[in-house]
Amino acid sequence: MNRLRNLYIARVVLFLSASGLVLGACGQKSGEQPTAAKGQVVAHVGNEVITTQELENEFRFANVPPDKQKDPEVLKRVLGEIVVRKYLMQQAMTAKLDREPGVLLDLLRAREQVLGNATLNRAANAKAANRTDLDRYIAKNAWKFGDRKLFSVEEVIIPMTPATQAFVSANKDAKTLDEVQQQLAANGIPHARQAGVLSSSDFSEELAGLVQRRKDDDIFFTRVGSNGMFFKVKSEETRPLEGEAALNTARQAMRADTIAAELGLAAYSARLEAKYEGEYADLMKQGDAKSQ
Repeated sequence: MNRLRNLYIARVVLFLSASGLVLGACGQKSGEQPTAAKGQVVAHVGNEVITTQELENEFRFANVPPDKQKDPEVLKRVLGEIVVRKYLMQQAMTAKLDREPGVLLDLLRAREQVLGNATLNRAANAKAANRTDLDRYIAKNAWKFGDRKLFSVEEVIIPMTPATQAFVSANKDAKTLDEVQQQLAANGIPHARQAGVLSSSDFSEELAGLVQRRKDDDIFFTRVGSNGMFFKVKSEETRPLEGEAALNTARQAMRADTIAAELGLAAYSARLEAKYEGEYADLMKQGDAKSQ
């Protein structure tokens, strides 16, 4: 087993070296100034440089709008974060952490994620919605746009885990939030009860319809990020989303749908390509049978 593991790690090292991810592979001499990527150099951190291109890319990652990129406080914060990251990377290289098996595998995983996301984004860019597509989407999803409503609600928020998913299924017919809260306490599930505001634009079509046809004492459930939420509507206010704001929201939603569809297609194709060995072959066959 150790021999096989060492062989695998050696293959990972070779692969990452060829990909340029093992930064020490080139054996840069002490004091030698590396060639900067395209862009003006804005800072030096040891032997590393930070270019305007890297800074612009950092703004992109942080979703900093163009009008804020020249703000002194924003610029200072973002550039400072790059400096710290470069410094820590140099410390890791000096300690030869880049040669540790776990770190090598993390680098390989990061490379796969970046390239995988690039593939999905390229597909989404190739299928970017035009104005006709956007208008059609807005008309088809009226509850998110022209008929959008804001609901004042009382809510009970829980973290979503396999255990809480089972709880949600068992309590889908709860009559009051008090009942939900009592059951959560009895099962030792952490939760928070509070007032909040929800938008119909964040609902699925099915949930939007249910909320619209609600009775005064109806309790609903929805997922919000990594949390789940039981809620009761106290009041509502019509708040249409129109004009450029509607177009931008529709564009983002259609892009997300395209990426989800591409990911689904990739998952299907990947299953066809994959060849599992030993016990994993039986395990994955069982998984495929359950998903059919």
